[in-house]
This record gives sequence, C-alpha cells and structure tokens, in this order.
Amino acid sequence: MLWSDPEDEPPKDLREAQDMLRRLGFLMALATMLVMLVIGLR
Repeated sequence: MLWSDPEDEPPKDLREAQDMLRRLGFLMALATMLVMLVIGLR
C-alpha cells in the first residue's frame, strides 16, 4: 500500500447506517430470545 493511497474508511453516513443495522440486529436477537422464553414458560 502506498503512502498516497486514500484512507480505506467508508463515508460517515454509511458508517452510521452500519451502526444502526448492528443495533437493530442486536435488538432483534434480544426480542427473539424474549419471545422464546415467554413461549417456553407457557
């Protein structure tokens, strides 16, 4: 890699979208576990 190569970093809005998707995925996993727990307790 040359010193003159641009930074290999996605633009700010893309990073924000990735963070949001990561949080959404985490919340979905948490919700799924809660639903399974509720169904299991019945």
